[in-house]
Amino acid sequence: MLESFADWLVFGLAGLPSEAHWGDAVHFFVYETMKIGLLLVLVTHLMGLINAYLPVQRVREWIASGRLRGSEHLVASGFGAVTPFCSCSSIPLFIGFLQGGIPLGVTLSFLITSPLVNEVALALFIGLFGWQVTLIYAASGILLGTVLGWALGKFRLGRFVEDWVWDIAEGRAEQAESTQKSLWERLPSVSREAMGIVTDIAPYVLAGLAIGAGIHGYVPTGFFEQYLSGGNPLAVPLSVVLAVPMYANASGILPVVQALVAKGVPLGTAIAFMMAVVGLSLPEAMMLKKAMQTRLLATFFGAVGVSIIGLGYLFNLVL
Repeated sequence: MLESFADWLVFGLAGLPSEAHWGDAVHFFVYETMKIGLLLVLVTHLMGLINAYLPVQRVREWIASGRLRGSEHLVASGFGAVTPFCSCSSIPLFIGFLQGGIPLGVTLSFLITSPLVNEVALALFIGLFGWQVTLIYAASGILLGTVLGWALGKFRLGRFVEDWVWDIAEGRAEQAESTQKSLWERLPSVSREAMGIVTDIAPYVLAGLAIGAGIHGYVPTGFFEQYLSGGNPLAVPLSVVLAVPMYANASGILPVVQALVAKGVPLGTAIAFMMAVVGLSLPEAMMLKKAMQTRLLATFFGAVGVSIIGLGYLFNLVL
């Protein structure tokens, strides 16, 4: 419905030419802005409601108690795999988890896997590349989130999360301890808080989407084919670098991956390109910059980027 409305708004009402690069770029920007904006509003309100009734201290104690027997990162990564969110729409959940008392490393496991693996993308993957490649991809995405979340959690990086995230979490904890309000009574404050988060990160989202729209409209597929051929030993890291400025969800980028493979790009290189597009996008980085200090953001992107490059080389060997 949103895409049809964007078609009418850009190509119908505004009369922009659909065959022109700039018309395609404007359509991409309008559609993605509406989609991400709607998701941000819904998810921030949902997480606000959940956190309003979530006993923060009990959650912390439950995770620290060891009842998950060390599998908390795998559980978070698995939850990311079954949630149909792109990287940008996963970020409000990431912030909400931190505000709810979930450790940073466990939360990062969710954030890494969520855009990489979802049921829609896997269904398309099976149709395009078969169940064996799909199984390897899904397992790799979940394993990547599990291992990296665990490893990053060992470095005590919570001090590099912006103070406003922790301030909201502390305020919720104090409110929960001091009074018990009904849902109707809490709804106005939850809504104000949710819209405050949306307002804070909106400029970063719009700036990132504008850059992504320009690349989407003006960079042809052939540009990537030229540099990502099997004869280039640096094709895998180059594919990751070229993918970062782009933005798309896993379902949207899969047809591009199929086209690259059909043009002779090795499958592992194409998958690394896809992972970087959906998991290391510039809009995601600009949104995360609002919640993360530069050191944490660079560590997160660097670790995920290096891991995707390693997986790309591995896929080229085994697939």
